[in-house]
Amino acid sequence: MTKQTFMKGAMILLAAGIVTRILGFVPRIALPRLIGSEGVGLYQQGYPFLIVMLTLITGGIPLAVSKQTSEALALGDERRVRHIFRTAMTLTIGLALACTGLMLLLAPWITTHLLPDARVYRSFLFMTPMLGIIAVSSVYRGYFQGRHNMLPTAYSQIAETVLRIVFVLFFARWMLPWGLEWAAAGAMLGGVIGELGGLAVLLGHRMIERRRETGRPTALPSASGGRAEPPVLGGLLRLSVPVTFSKLVGSLSYLLESIFIARALVAAGVATALATSQYGELQGMIIPIVLLPTALTYSLSVSLVPSLSEAAARGDHAIIRKRLHQSIRLALVSGAPFVVAMLLLAEPICRLLFHHAEIAPMLQLMAPLALFIYLQSPLQAALQALDKPGVALRNTFFGACVKLILIAQLASNPALGIYGALLAINANIMLVTVLHYFSVAKSTGYRFKLPDLGKVAAAMLIMGAALRWCFTSLPLDAEWLRAGIAFSGALAVYLLLMVIMRIIDRHDVSRLPLIGRWFG
Repeated sequence: MTKQTFMKGAMILLAAGIVTRILGFVPRIALPRLIGSEGVGLYQQGYPFLIVMLTLITGGIPLAVSKQTSEALALGDERRVRHIFRTAMTLTIGLALACTGLMLLLAPWITTHLLPDARVYRSFLFMTPMLGIIAVSSVYRGYFQGRHNMLPTAYSQIAETVLRIVFVLFFARWMLPWGLEWAAAGAMLGGVIGELGGLAVLLGHRMIERRRETGRPTALPSASGGRAEPPVLGGLLRLSVPVTFSKLVGSLSYLLESIFIARALVAAGVATALATSQYGELQGMIIPIVLLPTALTYSLSVSLVPSLSEAAARGDHAIIRKRLHQSIRLALVSGAPFVVAMLLLAEPICRLLFHHAEIAPMLQLMAPLALFIYLQSPLQAALQALDKPGVALRNTFFGACVKLILIAQLASNPALGIYGALLAINANIMLVTVLHYFSVAKSTGYRFKLPDLGKVAAAMLIMGAALRWCFTSLPLDAEWLRAGIAFSGALAVYLLLMVIMRIIDRHDVSRLPLIGRWFG
């Protein structure tokens, strides 16, 4: 079994994340053009319920499997690794079956009484098979990540994304003549096929691994040294239950957010169809743009868990702080250029991608807080890896309460409408990230280097000036070409400044795939 270092594993997932984010934008761009923002709103409204159910099923299971597998391998206990995998799979499949039945049973009531638009019913039914598929995939991913092998996760993400692109657009277009609700349901069906493809890749990797294991000598006895081993199920539940509750707060917050926004917009005098359309613009267009750079933060978070778990098991506080600094610095440095682009090129981005330039102010309103999103993911992963999931739960719960109160107050104001909801979401993002940072600092003694933050801020200002000058000065009629050249040139200036100010050095470049060996 191939084992990667922390940074190599993170870079593998980063490469896959970049590919999947770029590819994943194809349906994000094409679907609104095909079924409109109202159709996207119908497609998006069922997702919060799916996220809640997936949180109940998988929640902290992948993290628990990854952590316990990593710890068992550190002791050379392959027998316990297999026991962890089987126990987690049995638990997850049982929960998936129960939640699928519950969703099917409650679908008519939920779509009629909780959601503002009953047309979402068909999409709601079509997404239920995802529960079982994603549940099984999550256990496999946690298992491979615990072995420090990020390749199966990376390959499955790419396969899932490619299939999703093809079938989301195919079924949405095929079912569109039957109405918007059928087109949205068809897009959801395409997502199911994508998840099946991702699972097939994981199963293939597991089969290859098993064939390799059969050719090896009989495994040595457990390296427990005669110590009583803790129960596997108890260990999984001890970590996964707090993490599940922490994620459940976020998932329920997302669910209530979707309900509160729609209801508040109606209370502000917005018609139901228009409220659905505005929700589709926010969740189907603006949020995906803002989340594009999270390909890196996701890869860092996944790789961070087993790395910090091993360091914590050894009591190595120096390596804990080192890994945290690497993750936070990379998240900040990589996210900053996108924040500048979203602020200054919001209108061209929205016009070129979605043919909806009027939503540009929403993107500009969210852009400054995007950095907090990029920093939040590795901070939360650190809390979970350090056995502090309860702290993450408390922070997330407090932020969710503030967000929902603000949505109810601001989005129902006719003068603010959807922008009131955006202000509430921004407040939640900033609050939870700040609370996570102080919690991590208290647990580890880690402190972010303020001079680094100042250097990145200065580079962002200079990059912004270069971007604005290039975009307005280039004598090109094609807006996409002007925007692309201006961003590329400004990004080169930003990266040069990062090197000059020693935020990035040759050691960072040496970790990159393909080109890294020339700088090692």
